[in-house]
Amino acid sequence: MLEQICQLARDAGEAIMNVYNGETPLNVSHKSDNSPVTAADIAAHQVIVQGLATLTPDIPVLSEEAPPEWAVRQHWQRYWLVDPLDGTKEFLNRNGEFTVNIALIEKGMPVLGVVYVPATAVMYSAAEGRAWKEEGGYKQQIRVCDARPPRVVISRSHAAVDEELKEYLNQMGEHQTTAIGSSLKFCLVAEGKAQLYPRFGPTNVWDTAAGHAVAIAAGAHVHDWQGKELDYAPRESFLNPGFRVSIF
Repeated sequence: MLEQICQLARDAGEAIMNVYNGETPLNVSHKSDNSPVTAADIAAHQVIVQGLATLTPDIPVLSEEAPPEWAVRQHWQRYWLVDPLDGTKEFLNRNGEFTVNIALIEKGMPVLGVVYVPATAVMYSAAEGRAWKEEGGYKQQIRVCDARPPRVVISRSHAAVDEELKEYLNQMGEHQTTAIGSSLKFCLVAEGKAQLYPRFGPTNVWDTAAGHAVAIAAGAHVHDWQGKELDYAPRESFLNPGFRVSIF
């Protein structure tokens, strides 16, 4: 099923790039939390939801663009968790650092994940404890990699205003930092280009599940600041606690 989900992400990516390249109107609006949503978010959502309904009609879907009510999803043990366009701000800033995120959740854990980068046609995927990166027609398995000093990957959009992150990095000792958008931060740790992604600012479950799947399949750990693995068991709030993605 993994390759079918990868293809679905590519199809969603094509719909996103039609908007990115000006072939379809952008149509920017804002949600109740003031986060932007575009025609690309909606087009990708429609592609993914329709595709999943065909591939796995018995598995429900939780997408950022149409999250079901709590009463509908409170007993879900297995479901798709989708962010059709992660990094809408990066999309609007035209820096290419946006992704399509699709994850399969079973008993609270992401057991399959796909993170696709439409602007570069790079695909990260994971299932059954293995993770891969596909680029330029070449697919290879990826694993975490130690490095000294460690490279820390941080959010491009939020790092400048995150005082907790600044304090954490100041106390960390020698390190290097890389700022990048969307769920690519998980993927950089997974492929060994970074060793740590600390997150204090807010994220939602759809922002992290697919990247989480890739990271843990590549040998990383994804824990909250109390040491508990981040999980996606149904809960009323979509907000995650703060967390760290680490090889340590």
